Amino acid sequence: MPVNVPRDLPARAILEDEGIFVMSDEQARSQDIRPMRIAILNLMPTKEATETQLLRVLGSTPLQVEVTLLHMASHASRNTAPEHLDAFYATFGDVADQYFDGMIVTGAPIERLKFEDVDYWPEMTQILDWSLDHVHSTIHICWGAQAALYRHHGVQKYELPSKLSGVFDHRVVRPESALLRGFDDTVAVPQSRYTDVHAADIDATGTVDVLAVGDDAGMVLAATPDLRQVFVTGHPEYDRDTLDREYRRDVDTGLDPALPANYYPDDDPSREPRVTWRGHGVLLYANWLNHCVYQQVPFERNP
Repeated sequence: MPVNVPRDLPARAILEDEGIFVMSDEQARSQDIRPMRIAILNLMPTKEATETQLLRVLGSTPLQVEVTLLHMASHASRNTAPEHLDAFYATFGDVADQYFDGMIVTGAPIERLKFEDVDYWPEMTQILDWSLDHVHSTIHICWGAQAALYRHHGVQKYELPSKLSGVFDHRVVRPESALLRGFDDTVAVPQSRYTDVHAADIDATGTVDVLAVGDDAGMVLAATPDLRQVFVTGHPEYDRDTLDREYRRDVDTGLDPALPANYYPDDDPSREPRVTWRGHGVLLYANWLNHCVYQQVPFERNP
């Protein structure tokens, strides 16, 4: 089923070439179906790559999705053209009086900063607080998950000795969760971060359940019991070459990074990386859209 995106969005052509079902506003309005209104708060510097990844997994679900892309008004993006933001993105001020069925909050490469030292933290807290009564279910990714766990539940983050990068196995510990329907006992998820949140700290809140955890990468998936807040520390939406591009970027900047774990065949970065996470990644977003959003919100949306 389709994801509804602006006709001229660059990601549209990429997704159509891949066979992802996208449609225009004109097509969507001709159908007697209410699309799910999903906001994507894109905090990544490479916004076009991230929006394409997320639209790809949303467009692989059997629901029509109407996407609103958001960026921070209080932060000047250095890696995305102003023309792209002006054409395809809104700010929080543009949507503050609106209600959404779901929202995705992306990660950002700022996890080693204290939350309060992030230049857009005041706006971030405003959006996170707003989401509690303006969004039915929000899925938070990587730094976005850490920020929301901190803001809503007081969970601290901890700096790791070195960057956690690679594809790691995680055990499903609550298979009864609707988010994990159809999952295998073990799920592979790409990770790319310098900080961690501890499963024990999440359990201690009494308000968030840990759903999947790994021996090497820790908690990967958690949610409130009502599934209105979902937290993903990894990147099930990543492309085949995303970790490769990050690794080579770090090499070029002189950071001397370790090879992403469990990623290149025989740990040989000259070989094409294996994709071992895509099926579960698509299924996670399908379960979220279906069980946390579509099955929960009425046809006639009310505040």
